[in-house]
Amino acid sequence: MKNDCKKLELDKVLALLSEQAWSDGCKEKIAEIVPLGRDNYGITEVREELKKTDDAFTLSAKFGTPRFSRIKNICDSAKRAGSGASLSLRELLDICAVIKNIGTLLSWYAGCSGGSLSDNSLAGYFIMLTPNKALSDKIDNAILSAEELSDGASPELMKIRKAIIRQGLYIREQLDKLIKNPEKQKFLQESIITTRDGRFVVPVRIEHKGEISGLVHDTSSSGQTLFIEPMAVVEANNEIRLLKGREQAEIERIIAEMSSDVGDFSEDLIIGFETMQKLEMYFAKANLGAKMKAITPEIVETPCLLLNKARHPLISPDKVVPITVELGFNYNCLIITGPNTGGKTVALKTVGLLILMAKCGLMIPAADGSKIGFFSDVFADIGDEQSIEQSLSTFSSHMNNITRIIKTIGEPQGAAEYSLILLDELGSGTDPIEGSALAVSILEYLKKCPCLVIATTHYQEVKLFAIEEEGVENASCEFDINTLRPTYRLITGMPGKSQAFSIAARLGLNENIIKSAERLITGENRRFEKTIEALESARIEIETVRAEIEDERIKARRNNQASEKLREQLEHEKGRELQSARNKADGIINEVRHIADGLIDELEQIRKEKDKEDFSERVRSARSKLNKTLAQMHDNANPIIEKNEENYVLPRPLKVYDAVLLADIDKKGTLLNLPDKSGNCIVQIGLMKTKTKLENLRLIEEKTEDRIKINNRHISTKGLQSNMTRKTSMELDIRGMAADEGVLEVERFIDSSIMGGLHLITVIHGKGTGVLRDAVHKYLKGHGRIKSYRLGVYGEGETGVTVIELK
Repeated sequence: MKNDCKKLELDKVLALLSEQAWSDGCKEKIAEIVPLGRDNYGITEVREELKKTDDAFTLSAKFGTPRFSRIKNICDSAKRAGSGASLSLRELLDICAVIKNIGTLLSWYAGCSGGSLSDNSLAGYFIMLTPNKALSDKIDNAILSAEELSDGASPELMKIRKAIIRQGLYIREQLDKLIKNPEKQKFLQESIITTRDGRFVVPVRIEHKGEISGLVHDTSSSGQTLFIEPMAVVEANNEIRLLKGREQAEIERIIAEMSSDVGDFSEDLIIGFETMQKLEMYFAKANLGAKMKAITPEIVETPCLLLNKARHPLISPDKVVPITVELGFNYNCLIITGPNTGGKTVALKTVGLLILMAKCGLMIPAADGSKIGFFSDVFADIGDEQSIEQSLSTFSSHMNNITRIIKTIGEPQGAAEYSLILLDELGSGTDPIEGSALAVSILEYLKKCPCLVIATTHYQEVKLFAIEEEGVENASCEFDINTLRPTYRLITGMPGKSQAFSIAARLGLNENIIKSAERLITGENRRFEKTIEALESARIEIETVRAEIEDERIKARRNNQASEKLREQLEHEKGRELQSARNKADGIINEVRHIADGLIDELEQIRKEKDKEDFSERVRSARSKLNKTLAQMHDNANPIIEKNEENYVLPRPLKVYDAVLLADIDKKGTLLNLPDKSGNCIVQIGLMKTKTKLENLRLIEEKTEDRIKINNRHISTKGLQSNMTRKTSMELDIRGMAADEGVLEVERFIDSSIMGGLHLITVIHGKGTGVLRDAVHKYLKGHGRIKSYRLGVYGEGETGVTVIELK
């Protein structure tokens, strides 16, 4: 089985998986992965492993991959600590790193919906992790590096180290006086302080050794210098030696104490480390699946196989051509044929490798809907393994493998577990007649065994066997004879041609040689090849038609989507228009109610005065007023203007940028282009452009700038002096305008009002942000014809209007 896995390149996929891991321990465990099968569990375990990988993939997709550190295996250290041994600083730091990583994982898991992922198969692993922040903080604060403890590891250690520093400073002070003494300097080799055996000394010339009293600790390599400890600092050096001993004893005590704490927690540490290794592996599998754009296949009880758009994971995604393979439903044996380098072996390896990956709990690079039955073993006879040492030929090598496979799977109908057998170039390497006969016999035998078989071949006899035998199906690897390149498409139900003659011709082989070879082929084989060619032509034609149908289906779907989108848009417009109509109707109803109340009051007043002389005249006046009001209400309720001007003639030809009125919707706009051959024009109304007929346009002679809004209606400024004789308040509405545009309109309005003899006018600028109001007031402040101005009071519009008194 191990050799079969290597032939199918499972080891290379595991190497890719190892790249997704962080710790060395996890990488080692990945290298030890073997597919679940006959010797190690069954379908339940495969499903569980895939479920864990899939759940890790789901968690990574939703919350990101948790952070794993490059932790080291601390199981042996934890066991030693549990038995009472003291650990090294390096071991304690490694244990601290494991505890920290446990805390990081638990924090990440808590952030995944609060950790309430009971339906996730990985939840149990996170529950097994036990945090111990107190121990990690203790180790972290006590140890500076693998060689040094912190001063703050204990109060006693800090006290001892401070005492050592004080003694050292005292010694240096004494020796510093000595080396700076002019009388003593001439006896010294150098004016420096150094140490020997942990004691402070000074270098003295050998000829002056009697001049410096003290203990000799060392001699230079040349013998010219003695390193002497002056008597003045001997006691201080002795004190430092004692303090160093106490320091070491305290360090050992601290390490023993931390090791004891680790020992109390050793079981939880070992469980936590092993659990983290498992989690790291599952998330590594999930990350590899994401990188391969893989899916989790369905594992079924039935011995079958459906790989939908499967891709070989070791071939670049830009180059690999997906294949769909079905086996175990209508047939248990698939014969793949086609020319050399056509992709037969790649297809064989793709099937075997993806099944092994699933048996290892890995996601597979295929499309949704893929199903894999549980196979106890996957056997592969792929490639040429001839051995000079064992005197094995290519044929002998193939026969050895096939013999091993047949012995392993057992006698026909003699086993309950199914295997998958992959045979490359079955029967090759010997006489074609004998090889094809042997190939057919092997397939007949395996067909009766508890196994599914995929085999590749060039033999016509095997192709015929697949056509005639029930439960056996042909498949071919497509080859483009025009380019002499394989397409790598696998076509089930169609035997393939070897294309030897065509390839030879394209490569320039003499035409006479090819024709002579064709004549040597038997009539039966020639007819078979022509039948395959006819089937191939029919298949290509069917696929062309199918592609055209698919294109039409896609177009129809797009049209349906566009129609649906348009329908939704129209429904939205309809709703908006209906709401607008309702709002307008509400306004009309309120207006009718107000007018009706007024008419009722007036009629009541007339009824009371029926005895007066002018009663009849007042009744006629009231009736006329009622008819006029109803007509006005009818006009308001019908905003689309009827075309009363059917014989309208433009006073002059239209020009670009003329102001025009669209008669059918009573909207003003600007003409953007002259009529085309069909009489269509483009008119801009605000920000919207619309196409309309020339007959629908009415020329507006006066310019927009010459019109102002007075009493909520537009009037021309021409002849304003003679027409504006009313002394009542006039209004200008500039809401929605920019500041400079609004000021310009106010300036024109004031000029027109002065010409009309008005003394009190109102500018409606709205409340808004106040920018427009401030601009108007700034302009009014410096105007010479303004007597006064003020904001409106209650009932006039308050801060939304400005009332202006003219001089």
